[in-house]
Amino acid sequence: MAKWLWLFAAIGSEVAATMALRAAVDHKAWIVLVIAGYAGAFVFIGVTLRAGVPVATTYGIWGATGVALTAILGMVLFGETLSTLTWVGIGVVIVGVVLVQTGTPPPPADAPASIDDASGVAS
Repeated sequence: MAKWLWLFAAIGSEVAATMALRAAVDHKAWIVLVIAGYAGAFVFIGVTLRAGVPVATTYGIWGATGVALTAILGMVLFGETLSTLTWVGIGVVIVGVVLVQTGTPPPPADAPASIDDASGVAS
């Protein structure tokens, strides 16, 4: 369960950074959150991968959720408009992630689940 919380932390951090990037157009002080948010997102993605979530699943969920949330929050916070085609595109991205997730075979039983932090050796 914790591995999914790390992934959602990565998504939240990346989306916050992207919203701050848009806000920085008008107020330069937001750039601090941009830098911290993107840095945090990559740290959280790394932790998610170390926890054993496959890279296709991690990147797919991160990317698709980030795109969808960014578009919706851009509409809510900045008054941007989303066309019908944009909404269809968001739906297609989400369906694509579901297909990647359901099509990814489970790891073999003898595959290492994670990397030991101290030695860097698979446990």
